[in-house]
Amino acid sequence: MQLAVEQPNNLRELNRGLMGRRDLAENQGMIFVYQYPQRMGFYMRNTPLPLDIGFFTKDGVLREVRQMFPFDETSVTSARTDIHYALEMNQGWFERHGVKPAPSMTSDAGAKLDLKALGEALEARGFKPENYGLRDEAAR
Repeated sequence: MQLAVEQPNNLRELNRGLMGRRDLAENQGMIFVYQYPQRMGFYMRNTPLPLDIGFFTKDGVLREVRQMFPFDETSVTSARTDIHYALEMNQGWFERHGVKPAPSMTSDAGAKLDLKALGEALEARGFKPENYGLRDEAAR
C-alpha cells in the first residue's frame, strides 16, 4: 500500500509534527525517522486530530500501535527501547487497513515499511540515508 507521508525536514518541523492540522486524507500521515533506535514518546499538544502512532524497529517491522487523543499532552511512549521509526496516521487507520504489529518481541511477521523507498525519499530531500540506518536499503 502506498501512502502520502510527510517527513519533517528539521528540528522545528520534527517538534511541530501534526500540530494544528485539522484533517488528513485517509492514506496521509507523518513519519518520524531517527538516527538511533530508542524508546520514543509523542504527545498531542495543539493537535485536534485523533491519531494512531505505529512504532517500527530498524528492520522496518511494525512493533506497536498506540492511540493518541486530541490535545492530550500525556506522553504516548513505546514499550520497546529499539524503535527507529514512528508513523502517525488517522486514528483507526492501522486497524481499518489490516496493518498489524508483529505478534511477539522476536517475530518479524508484522507489517513492514518499504525501507528502500524510505531511503530514496530521504536522499531526494537531501538527507543521507546511511545517517538513519538506511545505507543498504538506499543502495539496492
